[in-house]
Amino acid sequence: MDYPTVRKNFIQFFVDKQHQLVPSAALIPEHDASVLFTTAGMQQFKPYYTGVPSPYGEGVVSIQKCFRTADINEVGDESHLTFFEMLGNFAFNGSVSKREAINWGWEFLTSPDGMGIDKARLSATYYNGNRSGTFPDNEAKEVLESLRVDGLNQITAQPDTDNFWGPTGNEGPCGPTVEFYVDGVEIWNIVFNEFYYQEATGLRPPTSGLGIDTGMGLERLLVAVNPETSNVYETDAFTDIITKIQDHTPDIDIGADRSMRIIADHLRASVFLLADHVQPSNKEQGYLLRRILRRAILHLDRLEALAGFREIIETIINYYGEFYPELVADKDNIVQFAELERDKFLKTITQGRKELVKLLSSADTTISGLAAFDLFATYGLPLDFIKEESLQAGKDIDEVGFEQAFKEHQNVSRAGVEQKFGGHGLSSGAEVSETDKQIITRYHTATHLLHAALMKFLGNEVKQAGSDLNTERARFDFTFPRPLTSAEKQQIEDWVNQQITQDLVVKKEVKPLAEALAEGATAFFREKYPDPVNVYTIYNENSGEVISKELCGGPHVENTSAIGKFKIIKEQSSSAGVRRIRAVID
Repeated sequence: MDYPTVRKNFIQFFVDKQHQLVPSAALIPEHDASVLFTTAGMQQFKPYYTGVPSPYGEGVVSIQKCFRTADINEVGDESHLTFFEMLGNFAFNGSVSKREAINWGWEFLTSPDGMGIDKARLSATYYNGNRSGTFPDNEAKEVLESLRVDGLNQITAQPDTDNFWGPTGNEGPCGPTVEFYVDGVEIWNIVFNEFYYQEATGLRPPTSGLGIDTGMGLERLLVAVNPETSNVYETDAFTDIITKIQDHTPDIDIGADRSMRIIADHLRASVFLLADHVQPSNKEQGYLLRRILRRAILHLDRLEALAGFREIIETIINYYGEFYPELVADKDNIVQFAELERDKFLKTITQGRKELVKLLSSADTTISGLAAFDLFATYGLPLDFIKEESLQAGKDIDEVGFEQAFKEHQNVSRAGVEQKFGGHGLSSGAEVSETDKQIITRYHTATHLLHAALMKFLGNEVKQAGSDLNTERARFDFTFPRPLTSAEKQQIEDWVNQQITQDLVVKKEVKPLAEALAEGATAFFREKYPDPVNVYTIYNENSGEVISKELCGGPHVENTSAIGKFKIIKEQSSSAGVRRIRAVID
């Protein structure tokens, strides 16, 4: 059974169970500011497990793009991936029972309309209730026992380390799980959200009825339904990618070469991250994209296959574009930014390797952590690459010392940032006169209007990438792949001034984070929001039209007429894929 068929059968099975198909959310979560990436299918549905009404109905099905870095150093074996697709079905407010969810899982895995897996290959586990405040899941046990008659092979009770899931981030829905295994390999995790976890209060009953949240890795399932394949890289989810790499490395044994698997995984992940407007940088999501891109480039260089870089990227886009049209639509930008990062890295890699060779030749048996960190900080050589080269030379690395040097570097950087004004110039506790405070506050509200204008005229893919305000000007960074035209800048400036002259109301509300996100409030993904959160809404009091709605710490003017006349004085590149606007108000 091939990749397209697995996708089609899963979707159709749950659509037939009255679930609505919902497209994959972006890899940068819009409804969960507590994590950097979307790591599970349920993240975009998180608010609907807390009583917020679902716009999709009570049952949904999705195939979610996911990115995880916990096992990044294991990529290259037979199973670990950074990017993967998660098959999931979800139900809210008690609309689906445990019995239905478990029986549906069994039916999909074993029926001819689903995966048609031999029942003798299947086993299952359930939760034994060991965590304080919880209880054994006897209801799940009873349902699983009833499936023995139909051929379920083995049932086992397991502790919370195996059969209790969640939450994603610092708080949220969570609960006991039932897991299905094929030949002893976990395939499907069915979560029963019977609790809500919050650090201050611990586990408590959910505000709504039982929630169902399931997850099944598509790539792992492909291996299970194709017993002739021994690992994910042999499935057709990777065939075209591996073949293209092999075209440029004809003398490499594909079955044994770890570098090829790293290249295939990391470039596939990079394509999807770039399509979701993540750009290589030294911070947060951009840092992790840079890390995997550069690691792939190093392994291509090791195989003397860098000439195939663009072709491999385009192969990934062409294969997955059938299922993710945004890849094809943004193909030119994806290729451009990937090649830009490649070229930037190749300028430093040659000297970095020379320094690594010197270090390896002079070290006795162990490379110091500080020396390894200097290579990382100066030349961008990843730790895992330094480790691989050191291993080949018969040397060890002081990884504890590396981590210590890394943390010290972060602390120094953070201290430098904290000495400066915050994004709105008022958050550091520095002395600011009342007059200056009023000016900066006007600028701050103006940036909310500017952000709304950019999304209105350039598209919702525009994301804030930073801002800096003082009494002289506003500086606003945003993700966008090209310079703005003169007409676009004028259109944006005119629209902002139109909203200012309409004397719109700026309203502050304090709301639960999940509720604010579910209502569509814009979140700046690099911030970690408190709960509850301040929501600032700019709206027309007469018509009720909402112009801007953002999560924000403030401060803001009460009416837009207090801002003054807004003027864009410069628009330029800030970094790859990020534009910068400088503006003033009179």
